[in-house]
Amino acid sequence: MDLSIYFEPVPISVTNLITPGKTCLGDVMRIYRLEGQFPQTSDYDIALIGVPDDRGAINNEGCNDAPDEVRKYLYDLYQGSWKSKIADLGNLKPGHSEADTIFALAEVMALLIGNKILPVIIGGSQSLTYAMYKAYEQMEKIINVVVIDPRFDLKSEETTDLHSRNYLSQIILLKPNYLFNYTNIGYQTYFVDQSEIDLMSKLLFDSYRLGQINSDFKEIEPLVRNADMISFDMGAIKSSEAPGNGNASPNGFTGEQACQAVRYAAMGEKLSSIGFFELNPSYDRNGTTAYLLAEMIWYVFEGFNQRKNDFPAPNSDEFIKYTVPTADFKDGIIFFKSRKTDRWWMEVICGDDNQVKFASHYMVPCSYKDYLTACNNEIPDRWWQVYQKLM
Repeated sequence: MDLSIYFEPVPISVTNLITPGKTCLGDVMRIYRLEGQFPQTSDYDIALIGVPDDRGAINNEGCNDAPDEVRKYLYDLYQGSWKSKIADLGNLKPGHSEADTIFALAEVMALLIGNKILPVIIGGSQSLTYAMYKAYEQMEKIINVVVIDPRFDLKSEETTDLHSRNYLSQIILLKPNYLFNYTNIGYQTYFVDQSEIDLMSKLLFDSYRLGQINSDFKEIEPLVRNADMISFDMGAIKSSEAPGNGNASPNGFTGEQACQAVRYAAMGEKLSSIGFFELNPSYDRNGTTAYLLAEMIWYVFEGFNQRKNDFPAPNSDEFIKYTVPTADFKDGIIFFKSRKTDRWWMEVICGDDNQVKFASHYMVPCSYKDYLTACNNEIPDRWWQVYQKLM
């Protein structure tokens, strides 16, 4: 497939801001600047994609201008000590309808992921999360989706139109379904209807309140490490630090936490796509939010380059194996700790057939806290959730 047919070059007004010779990202990235000079997939490991389409944005029209605004700040950041190659593929051409944009983004992402290239999406409306999921559907790949968002985006209405508040409902209704697990991080209870909380529990999905995460922020690491795909709503960051969003509110994550979360995510070997949505320059102040998102993307690049390729394997000397006896399961719960990174996993009992079908899901990222929970003869919540899905 010729990917260039889907893209427009980065506008000259943006590329003209690049200072040659500074070894900043704008000078070292492969950027689609001119027709006929589209980067080849063999030339990069990470692909930046702008999607200037806000047709699904609720109360946030204007977020289609975000990609080029973020580039102005991203291009001026210095690269780290990185070995991976990065390309900016430009802006996806908006389709005649939102459905056309969804189709095009899914096609592009499926090809990139199939070539082991990490797509980094700058939207646009968060309804584009639906397109990200459709890419995995094309590949028939069962995935874990993590969304950092103050809401669940589960609204059920008479309209079938896709938008930023109902895309999850539309994903859930797809048949066949390739969604193994959905995790919401940072929801704020006053934005969520109790019926939505009940539905999340019924579907065995995971949800973590903002206060719950803030009480011990390091516990976010195993949650994002378990993600194949991440969608980040910029409205999850407090308005004082990210005012560029029509739905921004006083409470939320800090900019520093946002950067740390996406770095953790990109360090995880499972992550194969990440998208940032709902940044609206028309609400921004002095480019604060665009600058923050540029730094968040820098941390995605940083995390990707710090991957250690450690995932528990049978009889590997790189992991310490612990078997914790429990009253409920005669074989106990098996934990693995990486000698390389000190990260933890737990193995969920599921039988040989399911180990093949759900090869990347029965080994669950966890923390030392989960190990201590098991040592106290309690089943860790993360283990129990996955066990119910597999049995």
